[in-house]
Amino acid sequence: MSRIAGLGMDLADMERVRQALQQSHAPVLCVDVPSGLLSDTGQYLPEWQPAVPPVSPRHTLSLLTLKPGLFTGMGRDAAGTVWWDDLGSTPGTGQPTAWLPGAPSKAPPPAHASHKGSYADVAVVGGEGLHRRGLGMGGAALLAASAALHAGAGRVLVNLLEDEPSYALALQPEWMLRRFEALELARLTVVCGCGGGQAITPLLPAVLAQAQRLVLDADALNAVAQDPALATLLAQRGARTPWTVLTPHPLEAARLLGCSTQEVQARRLQAAQQLAQRFGCTVVLKGSGSVITAPEHTPVINPTGNARLATAGTGDVLAGLLGARLALAASAFEAARRACWEHGQQADQWPTGHALTANLLARRLARL
Repeated sequence: MSRIAGLGMDLADMERVRQALQQSHAPVLCVDVPSGLLSDTGQYLPEWQPAVPPVSPRHTLSLLTLKPGLFTGMGRDAAGTVWWDDLGSTPGTGQPTAWLPGAPSKAPPPAHASHKGSYADVAVVGGEGLHRRGLGMGGAALLAASAALHAGAGRVLVNLLEDEPSYALALQPEWMLRRFEALELARLTVVCGCGGGQAITPLLPAVLAQAQRLVLDADALNAVAQDPALATLLAQRGARTPWTVLTPHPLEAARLLGCSTQEVQARRLQAAQQLAQRFGCTVVLKGSGSVITAPEHTPVINPTGNARLATAGTGDVLAGLLGARLALAASAFEAARRACWEHGQQADQWPTGHALTANLLARRLARL
């Protein structure tokens, strides 16, 4: 039973061939799906997991339909460039597992007779100071604020959770520093949690109850995961308004779901959908092939971006960009889809030979 009929190969022979293909420097064509890759999840069967990513160009000819696993998790490295041949088949009538979107439509040119109030206000709440735990995290909030400003927000209000945040104005004089109690949350799009540390927790009840539109990131998500009362408030917010976006990376998603990171990565689409249903929010599950979903929406797998984004602060930039898009969007889901595309597209268009840093990425958003 161990010999493959017609091929004269046993399982040991096949294993040697597989390892040779994964380690080869020659271009490799995969038919339908790469060997050992689960087509629905983008994860390998455990015994087929390569020790390192493929070292040669990969190409995949997907048959009948495109498979979600080719575009998320480990699938993008495994599949490389993907082609599709429907083999002349008639499209089925079943619901798709996910959508692979094209570029979002271009925004209309702004009216000449406009002013800063035409483009909405974004408030960034985060950036725990050195005096609290000996960990200065103001940079995360300022990266989000920079992204919101360069992405076109009319005004960017910044609430840094430290005693003396005035140095921020030397970095970007357009930012408007505010104490938390001075923020009119009911009329603002709020980006909350970037670098917030433990200091963000006592502010979350007011943010969840009052913010008009809301992006929850980083330590705000960790606080919700640790506090059942905050989780209840988030679910109650989701029941009364659709204007909330959660932006977890896999570890943050695992904390919210009470499972392991490996379990989240093994079922990325389902994990994002579970979060969306639990909290009534739009969810961006970050990572290779970020998954965007919301209640009553089929997940979207973002096709843009690359490993240049694997550096500190790029997630904060995404949160700020999303805040600017959410402030003027027709729906939270469309704002999230557009922001993820644009964020990844910047990395795809990054000049060869130049390092991508979050600070430079935020400033390049002005070119969108």
